[in-house]
Amino acid sequence: MFPESTGYLLFDTAFGACGIAWKGSAVTAMQLPASDRAATEARMRRWGDRADQDAIPAEIAGVIGDLRRYFDGAEVDLSTVALDLSEASDALRRVWEETRWVGWGHTATYGEIARRVGTPGAARFVGRAMAMNPVPIIVPCHRVLASGDRLGGFSAYGGTVQKERLLVLERTRLAL
Repeated sequence: MFPESTGYLLFDTAFGACGIAWKGSAVTAMQLPASDRAATEARMRRWGDRADQDAIPAEIAGVIGDLRRYFDGAEVDLSTVALDLSEASDALRRVWEETRWVGWGHTATYGEIARRVGTPGAARFVGRAMAMNPVPIIVPCHRVLASGDRLGGFSAYGGTVQKERLLVLERTRLAL
């Protein structure tokens, strides 16, 4: 499920080193900070070769700026960022597209997303789709919770501690 990317780049944020990969002017992957910069880079290598700083398309540079502002605590709308998720199944893309509309400071449950895409009863599939999400934050899988507003899982480094940290950054009220 890894489309060929033009390149990838690491960039620093208030949360640590993140990575972004792109093809043309569309984002193909976004990596949240791993245990350290080297670990983040190791995860990004599967997306292609590291790009030179001056080879970044303007659209991708803009997304990096938005992500930096996001990690600084600014409310940033990433719902219109161009994505290339062409290697994923239609079902995964439908779930991810619906998840993009869960806005800053809001949450939805796996079951709610399943109903919104017309597959009630597929909450577990939605959970798996969140775990496979190649573009966290841009597709805000951290905003999707288990029933009863429980955190559920989170596949990024740090697991649910990182998920809660992102929700706190967005000043989301949680009934934990």
